[in-house]
Amino acid sequence: MIATPDRTPLPREFFDRPVLDVAPDLLGRILVRTTPDGPIALRLTEVEAYDGADDPGSHAYRGRTARNEVMFGRPGHVYVYFTYGMWFCMNLVCGPEGKASAVLLRAGEIIEGAELARTRRLSARNDKELAKGPARLATALGVDRSLNGTDACTAGDTPLKVLAGTPVPRDQVRNGPRTGVAGEGGNGDIHPWRFWVANDPTVSPYRAHVPRRRRS
Repeated sequence: MIATPDRTPLPREFFDRPVLDVAPDLLGRILVRTTPDGPIALRLTEVEAYDGADDPGSHAYRGRTARNEVMFGRPGHVYVYFTYGMWFCMNLVCGPEGKASAVLLRAGEIIEGAELARTRRLSARNDKELAKGPARLATALGVDRSLNGTDACTAGDTPLKVLAGTPVPRDQVRNGPRTGVAGEGGNGDIHPWRFWVANDPTVSPYRAHVPRRRRS
């Protein structure tokens, strides 16, 4: 656990920057999720950047849709999507309004509310696995589509906010290909846009894209 992290909420200006600046700078920041069951705080240890129309791996590569509408909005909002018919994943919108870029929150260390997270992640073998992967992170925090469009920079009571925490020194940040992304978007030489904290046990393992087989 990081000692005495800064509990100051990150301002909107933090997110109103190029996504490749925001993504590695999110490592070590603290995500606070408040629910009727209680709060959970998570230290971010792994993220991925997605750069809209300039990025074939992005949901917004082919333009605006009902699904990705939030990505085109103001920075600092939450973009939640449903995947594989089973899981939710959470992103933070970056850059200027109208340019769809976002950071996928891939993994983190639960630093407060582990008891509550365990009730949601019964298959986790230990606390390091509670939020080890984007779907696990969303499940542990109780994230679903009801949070889509939430402003994480709102003052006062809010279901989700990001605190300054303790930024990770750049010499402890690693980067490489994004997990499970097909085609050019998954090419680590072109898009080495997954960022993680070196040697952190909560970081998820890298997996290349595997095409889904259609049922005969």
